[in-house]
Amino acid sequence: MAVSNEIFELNGTADLVNDRKIIRLDQESSDKLPSRGQVAVELLQAHEGHVVVIDPDGRRGHWLALDGQGAPQLLAEAGDQVELTARVARTWPETGIPQDLAGALGEAGDLDEMWAGLTAMARWEWVRWIGATKNPSTRERRVEASISKLRDGKRRPCCFDLSSCTDPEVSKSGKLIQ
Repeated sequence: MAVSNEIFELNGTADLVNDRKIIRLDQESSDKLPSRGQVAVELLQAHEGHVVVIDPDGRRGHWLALDGQGAPQLLAEAGDQVELTARVARTWPETGIPQDLAGALGEAGDLDEMWAGLTAMARWEWVRWIGATKNPSTRERRVEASISKLRDGKRRPCCFDLSSCTDPEVSKSGKLIQ
């Protein structure tokens, strides 16, 4: 996909989902995005140069986390209307590596070059795939599977779906909790 330099407005409503602060984008704003899956955008004006990932809501729309790593600092409260100026990002942001995956990668010193050679988006996908479960034993198996797959030369998790593999604290079966 060619990255457009077009600047557009994103409008939505601040909300709380399981004590997590998010913005639910309105449909018109979501329709401006180039994908129904995750999209990296660069925020402009008050958040100049801040690159964030907007997640799919499982209903052909999108949402943006207002907490966690890389989230924009907005003073919006639940129910507030929010307007952001953005453009599709030229690069995907780096993600934090969770402790369990970082430990497994550290123990697998043979994967240092492989991990470093992945694109930022691919690293993001591995982290999201591992984190897309609440079940600790499933998560542990995913960390182990990640190491095995990386050793086999896989650059992305085989079943990762950008449109449905999202944060289990705010979504269920790929759909943002209402």
